[in-house]
Amino acid sequence: MMKYILVTGGVISGIGKGIIASSVGTILKSCGLHVTAIKIDPYINIDAGTFSPYEHGEVFVLDDGGEVDLDLGNYERFLDIRLTRDNNLTTGKIYQSVINKERRGDYLGKTVQVVPHITDAIQEWVVKQASVPVDDDDVEPQVCVIEPSATGEQKTKPTQNSVRELRGLGLSPDLIMCRCSTALENSVKEKISMFCHVEPEQVICVHDVSSIYRVPLLLEDQGVVSYLSRRLNMPIETRPRKMLTKWKEMSDRSDRLLEHCSIALVGKYTKFSDSYASVIKALEHSALAISHKLEVKYIDSASLEPDTLQEEPVKYHEAWQKLCSADGILVPGGFGVRGTEGKIHAISWARKQKKPFLGVCLGMQLSVCEFARNVLGWKDANSTEFDPDSKHPVVIDMPEHNPGQMGGTMRLGKRRTIFKTNNSILRKLYGDAEFVDERHRHRFEVNPELKSHFEEKGFHFVGQDVEGERMEVVELDDHPYFVGVQYHPEFTSRPINPSPPYLGLLLAAAGKLQSYLQKGCRLSPRDTYSDRSGSSTPDSEISELKLPTISTD
Repeated sequence: MMKYILVTGGVISGIGKGIIASSVGTILKSCGLHVTAIKIDPYINIDAGTFSPYEHGEVFVLDDGGEVDLDLGNYERFLDIRLTRDNNLTTGKIYQSVINKERRGDYLGKTVQVVPHITDAIQEWVVKQASVPVDDDDVEPQVCVIEPSATGEQKTKPTQNSVRELRGLGLSPDLIMCRCSTALENSVKEKISMFCHVEPEQVICVHDVSSIYRVPLLLEDQGVVSYLSRRLNMPIETRPRKMLTKWKEMSDRSDRLLEHCSIALVGKYTKFSDSYASVIKALEHSALAISHKLEVKYIDSASLEPDTLQEEPVKYHEAWQKLCSADGILVPGGFGVRGTEGKIHAISWARKQKKPFLGVCLGMQLSVCEFARNVLGWKDANSTEFDPDSKHPVVIDMPEHNPGQMGGTMRLGKRRTIFKTNNSILRKLYGDAEFVDERHRHRFEVNPELKSHFEEKGFHFVGQDVEGERMEVVELDDHPYFVGVQYHPEFTSRPINPSPPYLGLLLAAAGKLQSYLQKGCRLSPRDTYSDRSGSSTPDSEISELKLPTISTD
């Protein structure tokens, strides 16, 4: 029988409910259980596709093309699972499904109301989605962690008020997770226990830690597994577990890093780091894999443009000083014309100075524009997104793009990229794979008709789609690492299995790429995790645990 764990908090958004939900799932998964997760958001939007990154952070893209809340990225990274668009439930989706049913006559002429029709629709959706397999072994999950979104308003006496509101809805908390800067004193724990009518062992302290990878270990140390085992009536054997051994190694390594590596992130949403949440995580995973401490230098691309030199010279010189002092340069995805010329200046500098460079989505498209202008001599080369009248449209609309509608009109989700050559750096980083499946989110693409002009000058389209019509990966000759990818590799990066394009950037920035490739893409022994730590999916050793089986009748 499916067990549901609800992680809620009526205080404010952004205090770590997503990390708590992910961490609870991680420690249960380390016990050999199959765990899934659902995020419930109150907004009326159908999905997160049209959100401004400044308002909601990045839009996370799933295999099936679902554009969802960035918390689903945390679930996927922590639990190493693959979710679908229906794991992010919004008010808009529920109302749309109920209205569609009413139009079809499913309610047989009844008056459709919030209770029972909307409430029933929510329950049915959760029950149905919780049973969808999310691991590679296609086994139905046993536990579903559900995180409803917070209201965003701040309250006084937050813990007591949150619990009182919960009780007013007929729910009593089983565990109270207290976010704090330092470990809770016993007197505070006892006070929370007394006023919230729970036992002291049900009050869990989640204090600030050096790395978010320590949060599952923190919960484990406070007996959360044994409590959930009793509460969910699931006899979990609490012996040392391989998956958590790996998390501990990862956290310990993160605390003792001595060597530094800096990456300049050149984008237009740099004032709000959540806008690039998955990009930052992918950089962190790769830096950790090569035992370097990551420093991200956020640069607003508009600050690199000549206009800024005239209007705000100090900002201009500071931005260029940051760019020039970085070990590597990353231009991530984005939309809109603002700051694009600044990104092109950064790409030009990376190409000429032989600085390690990775361009993702728009970053890859702009690297094509930069090369066309400065090497091929097409001074007006541009994307039709920014200059529809360019005589050299090197980036063009895709056939399926409908300019009149914004939501759901992009090329979205997991698509296959075929490597066209054996000596591509990125192919080697992917373990000499013939093809890769990565997630996409774009409306424009490189103009395939102009391909030959670039390749003659050493700018190679080494990865293309299955039909050979869409340019997916670019690499430049005679450069330590100049790579552009049309897809978003950050969405499939995992703490213990970093994304190859990002790993390549970090290796090149740390001066280790050539030795890594010469060793057959193997890290040095001190950079690898021990064999004891196993994989992050319930493996043969974990599945030997005495666990209740799910009946199929």
